[in-house]
This record gives sequence, C-alpha cells and structure tokens, in this order.
Amino acid sequence: MAIYLTKESKVLVQGMTGSEGMKHTRRMLAAGTDVVGGVNPRKAGRTVDFDHRTVPVFGSVREGIERTGADVTVVFVPPAFAKAAVVEAADAGIGLAVVITEGIPVHDSVALTAHARAKGTRVVGPNCPGLISPGQSNAGIIPPNITKPGRIGLVSKSGTLTYQLMYELRDIGFSTCVGIGGDPVVGTSHIDCLAAFEDDPDTELIVLIGEIGGDAEERAAAYIREHVTKPVVGYIAGFTAPEGRTMGHAGAIVSGSSGTARAKKEALEAAGVRVGSTPTETARQVLEALGPRAGAAQDGAARDGARA
Repeated sequence: MAIYLTKESKVLVQGMTGSEGMKHTRRMLAAGTDVVGGVNPRKAGRTVDFDHRTVPVFGSVREGIERTGADVTVVFVPPAFAKAAVVEAADAGIGLAVVITEGIPVHDSVALTAHARAKGTRVVGPNCPGLISPGQSNAGIIPPNITKPGRIGLVSKSGTLTYQLMYELRDIGFSTCVGIGGDPVVGTSHIDCLAAFEDDPDTELIVLIGEIGGDAEERAAAYIREHVTKPVVGYIAGFTAPEGRTMGHAGAIVSGSSGTARAKKEALEAAGVRVGSTPTETARQVLEALGPRAGAAQDGAARDGARA
C-alpha cells in the first residue's frame, strides 16, 4: 500500500518539453512511473523519446486525461504560469497535482490551492520535491535509488531532509515519502499526510519533518494527540537559527518563542512524538521505536549485501 501515489497512477507532466521537465521525466520513467503524456499547447501532437519509452504531447490536460486516463499531473512550468496550469488541471478533473515550481507568488498559491480544493484536486506543493512510493511510482524530483519499499511513512517540509532520512533509513524502507513544500501556502499539510498514513494498513511508523516558522507543527502535534495511534518520530530544522531574521525557502521568521524549533519540539513531545536533535539521531529513534523489527530488516539487508 501507499498514499496518494501507487503503481496504478497514470502521470502527465505539464512542462515536460522544457529542460527540467525533460530531465525529471526521464528519471521518473526510469523509476517505473507510468508517465502517459506531456502537456504543451504549442507542441501538441508531437512525441518525445525517452530511452525505451515514447511519450505523446497533448495540447491540454483535459485531452491528456481523455486519451490516457491520467489521474496525476506533475507541474514543471515557470512561476508566472503555474496558477493557470493547476487551474487547468483541476478544471479537467485531475485527482492529484504535484507542483514542483518554486517562486510562485503567495497570492497565486492561495488562488490555485483554493481552486483545486473546490474542484476536488489534491495539490502537493508548490515548491516541493514531490512524492515517491518506492518500487511503485515517483512523481517529482526525489531520487528514487536511495531507499526501498518498506513500512515507514514520511512527510516533510524540506526536500533535502526528505532525501537524508530516506537514505538513513534505507534498510527499513518507506511506504510513501511526501515532500509537502515549505512555502507559506501549500496544498497538502502535515495533518493531511498524518491522516492518510494512519489509515494506510502498510504504514507502521510515521516520520514528520518540520522547520522553524509558522505553527504547522504545533497543529500537527494537536492532531497526533487526538487522532494518530501509530508511533511518530519527528525532526525540526532550525535549532540554531537567530531570532528576528527571515530565512529559508519558507521565509520563516522567529520572533520570541513563536515559531522556534524548541517550541515545536516541545509541542510534539507533549503529544508523545520522539523528536531527534539531528537527522541521524532522528533515524536512530525510528530504529528504537521499531525495535526488533528494525533489527530484522537490517540483518536482512546485511545478508543481501553479503550475497551481492
């Protein structure tokens, strides 16, 4: 099992014929993603060859859905056109829009997430690395070869820390890793992913990665206390950040105790979440929470490595 993205997902790429779209479409295909088409009105009717796969280009998301049954789109278009791209996808009935684009104006992010929500489309991002269900599908820019399928669910504001925890826990593996993005306005929250992982029978433990600024982690802590029965391990980036200075892709600003890493850590710990002080310690706490099951997985990985 996985959340949001499975081997059955059929993926369109808006902006596939651009340099970033081409590069990451090739990587998604190599990871086993069923990329069924690109979208570019100026290049409709053409095809693009990616190694052993030829992918058609459609003039609109609606045409792509009608021709292929696509239910996911990955958005690589420039910031000025991102809102229109997501609105188009939502109006066409896409189920999931993964918005990789960074630098989208906040008012555009507000508009596109509200419109998508009204149309029943889930937005992951913007300014995110996307999501991956290892061994099944990869929608975005997450490296597919740093982990394996397993029973950990991961939700993270930070792309880099997503990759690091995936690598640190590669012997255990993941059901789905979701990079929700760190912009002030995002379409999918920590809480959305916590609820989905709680309902996923094959997710055994949840890793939550947050960062300074805002109150998303405090709200997640309140949700965990009331609704999550599975173990949760957390990490908050920014313990050494100076007060009163704006920083990071979230534009996070710390003032007094509001938004600090320590305040978020305390809120999560009060909800029963183990919180690491470094990514490596966080990974170690995951292993401790899993207990003998983690040891068995690591032993199996060691045997596989010895045979190789």
